[in-house]
Amino acid sequence: MSDLPRSRLDRFGQYVTATLALTAVAFVAVTSGFGQFTNLVQRPAFLLLMVLLGFALFPSQRFGLAGRVIDIALAMSAALACATVIWRADLIATTLPFARLQDIALLALLLLATLTLMVRMVGWAFPAFVVVSLLYAVFGDIIPGSFGHRGVDVWFLTETLLLGDIGLWGLLTGVAATTIAPFVLFGAMVLNTGGGQTFMDIAMRVSGRSPGGAAKMATVASGLFGMVSGSAVANVATTGNLTIPLMQRLRYPARLSGAVEAVASTGGQLAPPIMGAAAFVMAELVGVSYLTIVKAGIIPAVLFYASIFFILHLLAKRWRLPLIPEEEIPTWKSTLALNRLIPLLVGLTALIVAVFNGRSISFSAFAGTSALILAYLTLNIRRTGDVRRCGNALLAGARDAAIGFVTITILLAGAQIIVSVINLTGVGVTLSSLIVIGFAELPVLAPVVVALACLVLGMGVPTTAAYILVASILAPAMIRIGYEPLATHLFVLYFAALSAITPPVCVAVFVASGIAKTSWLGVASQAMRLSSAIYLLPFIFLMMPGLLGQGDPYDITQSISRASLITIAVAMVASGWAWDRRGYVGLILWISIAALALFPSFPALAGAATLSILAPFLPGIRQENPNTSSLKAKEIGK
Repeated sequence: MSDLPRSRLDRFGQYVTATLALTAVAFVAVTSGFGQFTNLVQRPAFLLLMVLLGFALFPSQRFGLAGRVIDIALAMSAALACATVIWRADLIATTLPFARLQDIALLALLLLATLTLMVRMVGWAFPAFVVVSLLYAVFGDIIPGSFGHRGVDVWFLTETLLLGDIGLWGLLTGVAATTIAPFVLFGAMVLNTGGGQTFMDIAMRVSGRSPGGAAKMATVASGLFGMVSGSAVANVATTGNLTIPLMQRLRYPARLSGAVEAVASTGGQLAPPIMGAAAFVMAELVGVSYLTIVKAGIIPAVLFYASIFFILHLLAKRWRLPLIPEEEIPTWKSTLALNRLIPLLVGLTALIVAVFNGRSISFSAFAGTSALILAYLTLNIRRTGDVRRCGNALLAGARDAAIGFVTITILLAGAQIIVSVINLTGVGVTLSSLIVIGFAELPVLAPVVVALACLVLGMGVPTTAAYILVASILAPAMIRIGYEPLATHLFVLYFAALSAITPPVCVAVFVASGIAKTSWLGVASQAMRLSSAIYLLPFIFLMMPGLLGQGDPYDITQSISRASLITIAVAMVASGWAWDRRGYVGLILWISIAALALFPSFPALAGAATLSILAPFLPGIRQENPNTSSLKAKEIGK
């Protein structure tokens, strides 16, 4: 193929991609603002758009023109399957029709298309799990023991997945189409209309002058970004291109720079008031209001970021990390520029007011997005040239939103298939019963198993999909053992989020290490160091419901005090500060403080608090170990 036809083909592809992205944004805006279609129209229509857009955004990188032709064939076949469901929506809703041979073929093509897109987005791990679940449904009758079942033939599987409202068109696909997508659009518009730069500047002003200021600035900025975007990987890719080079320019170790960005971006999904996408799914699964989820998440999120800040502060002191130059810190005047700040505040205010007035989550996001865009255009268009600049910003926001739509929807469709198979085969009940029976005598060990399952199932998968998988399979078992439902689901959400920074498949770390141009293993080790207290935090709020705002003021206060002492103690150990001057005596001291704080009694709490206050004044065992300098050099690395 000559260069000219190839160039024309590329331009045509860009035109098609832009058209599909704008169509998807318009669909989300109209249905969230003016009313949704019935489930069997809204959900297939949205998945249809996402499959077409997915192949446009993530085209085949192999086989040249033949690869593109295959992509088009797969996309059209999947679109036909979705369109068939829309055409037969009334029939499916009223009669639950039997599957025909063409229905089986359409489902196979739709599954092949979605699995292909999953592989291109997140690799093989999650799609392989989807395939295994489908094989388990069909061949379960040949599996012996508790996990065997009577088997499901392809006819009934097609009727469930394609021709019913509990298969592909179930809750998770619906949440993607009606709840998550409007918030993804809101977040994309915030970041592309000046809100992103405002977040960066505020972070620089708040923390730029303190020890480890560049790392703290990255933590604040990434937390604010992640709260809106709801995706750790997207957040690292966006803010990391600004924060990681800044830290490296100030001679921060490359692996620490990458780790700070990966951890802070992960925490943004857990920070109220938005908490990414998973909080909306949790509200549906737990059966409580979204505001209840937000209230429960406030104190753990504060402890999450407080622990990162404290470890960074101690590391900056130990490693003598340089400060951000004064001339690079923006003034408050430029930070709070009205043409950037007012649209952000107007959008957030409109969203929050709508939520508190009892409007639906999707309409609230629509209201926030509309108010933000209106304020942005009003404040930023003063002459003809501004029209093009503002239009380009909104188009960039639409493209970013469309990428977010595709990633979340395709993966949630995969998660919906797994959940449907779990319900169809009864394996969820089997697993739940085995856990309940196995841990009846030692219920304290059940959360450990569930945490490990979250980390494994979350490998390479966005937080929302990982959370839904484990919440569907294992959370019921913990609830049956006796753990409170809201605490259990938050526990699962935290470990689903932490899977993004936990080896061996830690996608947020991979992206951060690529930007930092260093080994991902080094970034992962520093990320786990920064997150050391966070891995304990979910276990702590399972034991201390006061951290979730449950109980009387005394219980809440005591829970916060105990958790704070544990967080400080873990930070002292993880940063190396605990033994820098007192050797193993200091290490034992801070471990003892954490252990005392774990005991649910006031004397133990008082003892832990007293030790933590006296710790800085206790006599040092050593002033400097001969190997301290070399040890620090090894810690810092490149």
